[in-house]
Amino acid sequence: MEQFNLKGKVALVTGGNGGIGLAYATGLVKAGAKVAIWGRNMEKNKDAIQSLKDLGSEVAAFVCDLTDINQVDSSFEATMKEFGQVDICFANAGGGGPKGMLHKTSDEDWNGILNLNLNSVVYTYRKVIAQLIERKAPGKLIVTSSIAGLIGMGYASGYSTTKAAVLGLTRALAVELGRNNIQVNAILPGYIETELSINTPPSFKEAVLRRSCSGTFGTLDQMEGVAVFLASSASDFMTGQSIILDGGHTIHPG
Repeated sequence: MEQFNLKGKVALVTGGNGGIGLAYATGLVKAGAKVAIWGRNMEKNKDAIQSLKDLGSEVAAFVCDLTDINQVDSSFEATMKEFGQVDICFANAGGGGPKGMLHKTSDEDWNGILNLNLNSVVYTYRKVIAQLIERKAPGKLIVTSSIAGLIGMGYASGYSTTKAAVLGLTRALAVELGRNNIQVNAILPGYIETELSINTPPSFKEAVLRRSCSGTFGTLDQMEGVAVFLASSASDFMTGQSIILDGGHTIHPG
């Protein structure tokens, strides 16, 4: 369908060199978009770019620590030099943060997860928004939140807090940018099987399956379609919203 065609569009995906971010990038490339990946690991960036090039679109990767505002600035400049524009931004980079009770969490660990999961989104969005408004161009901003931002996760208060915070940011920016024809939305994954899933304790996996209406885990290929939808004109009348992809985890009573 033509409304899902992303030819002529440039998408930026932070944390796009693996896992959910690479799944987003894969879907975007399949839909015809040019894609810029920002990631901290140069080797992972190279591998991701090779896999995306095999799909036939123009792609590039830039080494960037999203918690460093100077690196965000320089990576954005490099992206603009490479592609000339950014129409779509997936603020996907993030992490789990400190584990344990809040009163035992150090200031360093707390500020670290705020920088990684919240401030990095703000740093990236500010650059993208400024050039969209300067170009008077329509745009799409999408952040990866989590169902933890809705239901909470004990002993992971930093993760839950930051994933809830980006939902507030999503709604605020939807109001702020709506008349500029810039849509702002969020994706809230549940448990998605990635290359890191092997390290998840079996007890946690079992608990997830008990709560899931589908009785299954999510897979990376299931992230591609929602990425294309939110990046395309098919979602032009949708803003300030959250799409939950959790197999029914958040509605299951058990």
